[in-house]
Amino acid sequence: MELQPQVEQQKHQAERGEHREVMRVLDQDHAGGVEPFLSRPALPGGYVQKTETLREGALRELWEEAGIDDSRLHLEQLGAYGDPGRDPRGRVVTIAYLALGPELPTPVGGTDAKRAYWAPVSQLINGAQELAFDHPAILADALEEIRRKLEYTAVATAFCGETFTLSELRTVYEVIWGQYLDPSNFRRKVLNTEGFVQPTGERRLPPTGRPAGLYRRGTAWLLSPPLLRGTGHPA
Repeated sequence: MELQPQVEQQKHQAERGEHREVMRVLDQDHAGGVEPFLSRPALPGGYVQKTETLREGALRELWEEAGIDDSRLHLEQLGAYGDPGRDPRGRVVTIAYLALGPELPTPVGGTDAKRAYWAPVSQLINGAQELAFDHPAILADALEEIRRKLEYTAVATAFCGETFTLSELRTVYEVIWGQYLDPSNFRRKVLNTEGFVQPTGERRLPPTGRPAGLYRRGTAWLLSPPLLRGTGHPA
């Protein structure tokens, strides 16, 4: 998954004058589908090889089917999916991985994927576009896992570049949680969480407004105190 600016550049909050960011997930259309999912896109995946670990297999499939390497990815295991009948072709157990990153490149379909592309997560979650197999459940689990981990880990920084402003970090939380967060309160909580971020001493000049300080990910992965959901307003 990644965060990208909305193409139409709609206003996220008119009073803030910011563009809407959207979270996108990698989808693909297969050259040889299977009923009853012939016309539905699917999450990328494939079989692990005898000589590779699960992680190595996940990264290889991502490269072969979408042309995306692991140079900018945060990769972690999500869970196992093995209900009987989840794949009409036979019994298949899937080990799903989360691959997170900022502004990842345009995917290029390869092997059995005739097309790979970024799709807005919101369209897949609300049913506007339906995924094949049990991939809707996998995507829903992935989204909730990310939302949960934003509370107590520094995973939000995986959606940012090497350096970022606190406004950019706040946007990650707002997009994934679907909440508007008060900028002052967010800044105070982040800076009071030891090891979350480190100032670089540099500043970035935005198109409008004052220069903003740049930060990088700190040394802590677990956040104490955590940044809890439920304190913002719907975005």
